[in-house]
Amino acid sequence: MIARASMRRALRYVLLADFLVGLRKGMRYFLAPKATINYPHEKGPLSPRFRGEHALRRYPNGEERCIACKLCEAICPAQAITIEAEPRADGSRRTTRYDIDMTKCIYCGYCQEACPVDAIVQGPNFEFSTETREELFYDKERLLANGDRWEAEIARNIELDAAYR
Repeated sequence: MIARASMRRALRYVLLADFLVGLRKGMRYFLAPKATINYPHEKGPLSPRFRGEHALRRYPNGEERCIACKLCEAICPAQAITIEAEPRADGSRRTTRYDIDMTKCIYCGYCQEACPVDAIVQGPNFEFSTETREELFYDKERLLANGDRWEAEIARNIELDAAYR
């Protein structure tokens, strides 16, 4: 029995069986359609839970959603969020300053999860490289502009993810 196993192993070695199995598998992948996409012109699918560039959302009437509860500032492990708020004439609180230092942000998504009104979200944009660090300090106007630009896709992603929240 041991001699038979040794003979079989020697025969596989002489006939290069393992090499031929590997070559066959390699040729199968070589002749198969390619999985590569032409990136700048074609983009792959993104998960609805993708955590990209931050955005502040507005209500359909145009009023900003943030109620200045500061939960996102408190939960941020990197301490990248700074919020200042003051009461308005109607008694509600709104932010006067909402800054995110994107150089500190670790894209954990805690700010989005902590927000009771879905004001701060991480949108689908992953193409926001800059040439200077100063461009990565987002203020309230920039965050609201991001929210306006990506609102349709953000709302769709929140709707798709609602069953899991």
